Amino acid sequence: MLPRPFIPSKVTLAQWLSTAALSAHSYPEVGASRGDFPVAYDHDHNKTYLGEGDKTFEAAKWAIHNWHMFPAPWTKVYPYPAPLQKGTAVLVLFRLFGLWWVNPCRIIYIVDEKMRFGFAYGTLPGHVEKGEEYFGVYQDEAGKVWYEIHAFSRPAHWAVRLSYPLSRRFQRRFVRGSLARMREATSEAKG
Repeated sequence: MLPRPFIPSKVTLAQWLSTAALSAHSYPEVGASRGDFPVAYDHDHNKTYLGEGDKTFEAAKWAIHNWHMFPAPWTKVYPYPAPLQKGTAVLVLFRLFGLWWVNPCRIIYIVDEKMRFGFAYGTLPGHVEKGEEYFGVYQDEAGKVWYEIHAFSRPAHWAVRLSYPLSRRFQRRFVRGSLARMREATSEAKG
């Protein structure tokens, strides 16, 4: 979807979302973020320590469930908060160079286990990238709580292909912001 100098209206976003929800994923390896990432994509694995104990783990789960891992104010999710259900379509909005980019995605799977919680979404046509991203938290055997992001992606939009090093820099900025947001979201649970 073409970038805009302002966030589109809720009516426009709702129309785009309903169109996106009917689309197939924009890449063939749907679900590959569960295991070995496919070749011909950039692979990213990042994690950060959030604290220890059940209280921190529950706070981290709440933050994921409510999409708090998106760094504000330059990223947003529509609708907010979107329900965490397989098949839910969302629009991920981000601001870059004074323009808002709208990127459709669909939740592919949910992980909801005793010591692990998260979800992955995959790109839909109109997204500037092709691929998947997993956001999750887990508590290890020692009681330590970790937030992790795993992704595979490659450019889908001509502007991203033209400015490839810049797009990778932007992806790293997103990861840094996301890790920081999750540390903030769980900081009160540590005390």
